[in-house]
Order: sequence, then structure tokens, then C-alpha cells
Amino acid sequence: MTAFNAIVGQSGGPTAAINATLSGVIRGCLDSDRIGTLYGARNGVEGILRGDTIDLSARFSDHEAQLTLLEHTPAAALGSCRKKLPALDDAAGQSTYETLFSFFSEKRIRYFFYIGGNDSMDTVAKLSAYARAHGKDLICVGVPKTIDNDLEGTDHTPGFGSAAKYIAASTSEVLRDCAVYTVKAVTIIEIMGRDAGWLTCAAALPRLSGKGEPDYVYLPEFCFDTERFLSDVNAALQKHPNVVVAVSEGIRDHNGRYIGEGTQSGVKDAFGHAYLAGTGKALELLVRERIGCKARSIEVNLLQRCAAHLASKTDLDDSVRVGLSAVAAALEGKTEIMMGYIRTGTGFETRAFDVSAIANRIKTVPEAFVNETHNGVTDACLDYLKPLIAGEAYPEYENGLPKQFTF
Repeated sequence: MTAFNAIVGQSGGPTAAINATLSGVIRGCLDSDRIGTLYGARNGVEGILRGDTIDLSARFSDHEAQLTLLEHTPAAALGSCRKKLPALDDAAGQSTYETLFSFFSEKRIRYFFYIGGNDSMDTVAKLSAYARAHGKDLICVGVPKTIDNDLEGTDHTPGFGSAAKYIAASTSEVLRDCAVYTVKAVTIIEIMGRDAGWLTCAAALPRLSGKGEPDYVYLPEFCFDTERFLSDVNAALQKHPNVVVAVSEGIRDHNGRYIGEGTQSGVKDAFGHAYLAGTGKALELLVRERIGCKARSIEVNLLQRCAAHLASKTDLDDSVRVGLSAVAAALEGKTEIMMGYIRTGTGFETRAFDVSAIANRIKTVPEAFVNETHNGVTDACLDYLKPLIAGEAYPEYENGLPKQFTF
């Protein structure tokens, strides 16, 4: 049987588990006699367009220790990108597809694996459609990744569990720190999430251990009213002096305006997404002005997606597994799919989903996971989150710091 080659790329924002998924793809390809060489695309499709790849088969041959180290390393080892492919009916953009498929043909690549989120699945869908329309023998499989947990179909996304674990643990620590003083103060924790508040929900997880929780949790799925916010904070201050609030960076007012818009640059990425930051700072200034008490904001920022030292074992194990299942599905001839998870009574199973039903769509937090006043989360939400943060995945340490893989 003729062995064809494969290529894998990483795209979008990094996570603490994206390299574990890469490890799964590498393991699956190395174990198959139907795949000759597995190439790694540096910086996703941008690397393919430049012809910038690395021979992963040679790099990881008989290197179990290196694959394990890769699985515990944060960020995207191959590098990432936010490259948007042109529309299939864009005549000027056809040269992009011709360059890509010329590379696939030259390297005898039959299997394309792309690890990423919503926008990355757009790339998988477009390459799949182009291959089908032009009779190209390319099997395209999307492999999920995003701390935002906002991909349709799949129960959850690799990377989310580890980010949620970090947020929950850090929030618990912030709550204890804030509780030591009697002076009235408001602490606002800003958490990533443009359109979906899954990560911010995780700030309430300390409730399960009786460690307290933020007084309020505000998600982008629901209109944010600054007057209601101030009323909420004042009510909490009547009960205790130290108020802690968790907010998603993407909360908006009734006009759809980001609460932190005044502190943002207005710059957008290739997919038209605004770069968000400053929501916590905007609310901090509002509390100081209108309530007059001490106020501070904490922007968790990149820490929530790169804190591999506090990764969820469930997340890393499932990330490797979804990479393995992506290879297995491709070898079965399945294409135009994204691998994902379904929840069972004993855990999670991998399953293939139609990538065209996922690309550029957003899975938001359901109404049942949020309280009636839209300023907190329900026990049902925490029940959903709990298994995703289970287990500790301690990395190997060297000179007091976690060891990390690099090419």
C-alpha cells in the first residue's frame, strides 16, 4: 500500500493544551504505516504558503520523552497565525489556493490536520470545499482548540479545562487575599471572552469546595447595565467590605457598545475581531467615581491560556486523545469534519462533526447556566464545568521551573 504524507498546523490563540493535541496527531501518524512523513507547518497556513515546514516524523521518531514534554508545554510549538483564506468565489484569491495545493501535490500530502478554533475551522471548511470542487485528493480534518469553549457541536474544547482550572484557582486565591482587610474595596477580575462567557463562569467554581465565590459574575451573553452593576456592588458592600466581581472582557451595553471600548485601540484582526482589553479598568474607574471606595482591577490576560503548570489532567489527556482520533478518522477517509467530544455517563467520547456547521459560529452559555438576574451562574453550570478541571498534570521541573519543549 502506498503511504501518503500528512501535514499539521496550529492556528489562533495558543492554549496550555494545544501541544497535547499536536502530540496526539504526531502519535497517530507515527503509528500508521499508511502515512509516510508528517510535516509540521510553521505558523499554520502562512507557513504552507511560504513552504516553511518541519519534518515531525524525523523529529519525534522514538522520542517518547520529547512527546511527553511537548504535551506539558504551553503555547503553540509550531507557531500560530490568524490568516483568513479568501472566499472560494474570489477570483483574485484563487492564487492562494493554487499555491497551497501545489505544495500539497509536491509533498505528496493527502492528509491535512488543522488545530484551532472557530476561524481555523473556516480554513478547514474552505480547503475541503476547494478540494471537492477541483477533484483534489486531500482529506481535511479540523482538531478543536480554544480556551473560549465556544465551538459548536462539541461538548467542550481542548484548552478550556486547563484555563478554567487556572481561573478557578486564581479566583479562590484572590478571594482569600481580599478578605484580610476591613476597608471597603471592590476588586474586578477581567477574564477573556468576547462573545461567550464560559471562562468567566469558571470563576464561580470555588463554590463547589466551600471556598466562596465572586459576589457577581457578568457574561457577554447578556446586556450589561452600569446602573444595575453599581446597585449590585452597593448591595454587596452592605453585607461585607470586600467585594469581588468577575467580568468577561466582551460585556456590552444595550447599544452593543463594549464597556471597555474607551480604553481600547479599535484595531481588528484578519477575521474582523476587535482586540479587547480594559473592561475591568473601566469598571474600576466607574466604582471610584460613583461609589467612592477603593477599587482595583485584575486583567488575567495571557496567564489564563498559558498556565501549563496548573493544567487539568482531564484536559491534557482528552487533548491527546482527540488528536489521535483525528488521525484515525482521516485514515478511514473522513473529510470535511472536526473531531470533538460528546459527554457520556462515565466521561467523554470523541466524535466527528460536520465542519461547515461549526466554522464561524459561536456556542454561548445557555440560559439555564445563568441566574435570573444575569449576575451569577447556577449549580447546573458548575456541574458542567467540574469534570473538565479534574486531575493534576504536573510538568517535569528543572532548576525550579517547568521544563518546556522547543523546536
